[in-house]
Amino acid sequence: MNILAIETSTPASSVALGTDQALLAMSLQVDRRGHVGFLTPAMEYCFQQVGWTPAELDAVVVDIGPGLFTGIRAGLAAAQGVAAATGAQLLGLSSLDALAYRAATGHRMIWPVVDVRRQEVATAPYRPVPGGVIKEGAPETVGPEGFAAMLDASVEDVLVVGDYQSLPEGALRGLHRAKVGRPRWPSADVLLELAVARMAKGDLPSVEDVRPLYLREPDVTINWKDYREEAEWPDQP
Repeated sequence: MNILAIETSTPASSVALGTDQALLAMSLQVDRRGHVGFLTPAMEYCFQQVGWTPAELDAVVVDIGPGLFTGIRAGLAAAQGVAAATGAQLLGLSSLDALAYRAATGHRMIWPVVDVRRQEVATAPYRPVPGGVIKEGAPETVGPEGFAAMLDASVEDVLVVGDYQSLPEGALRGLHRAKVGRPRWPSADVLLELAVARMAKGDLPSVEDVRPLYLREPDVTINWKDYREEAEWPDQP
């Protein structure tokens, strides 16, 4: 099974190619605004390294968020384009799932965080189990004080991973049950691993079900109500 993985939900964009047995090639770049310019050269590089053509793909997996709006849109558009052109199976996975899966812990509850701007992070609780993690709550966006309160209310030791550095300095100070750890960013090689496990279970979504997970409205939207009041709409032919 040949798989292309695309990760662009955070400043750390990555592309990976692999099989259900091994990672074969990967390209990584950290740039909050460089997702679009990174993707095509990165995919071309990985295909050259492995010696495949896109037509040889069986599946394309992409991070659908939460994360940066522009990055999510860029990655999803690229994944949809490759899948449509090749007939490969399209899968969407969460950035929080990828962070929690790779977190280094044996017993602590895992709270991955992704910076979604506006001084908020996206997060959800995960419990480590043999071979992976289980999500124990729905993902949500919270501010620094709200996130600290969630951790403080935990009756278990917790591990915070992901971009916790986006929180204000001292936001997690005084939380005796909480420690911080790696990884900071989700990555394409982890998406590849998760995709293999998901496909082995036969959990294959339709193309229409692979949608972005934003959790809130975009930073910039068009005020259509005021636009209609201030400007005359042209007559329709």
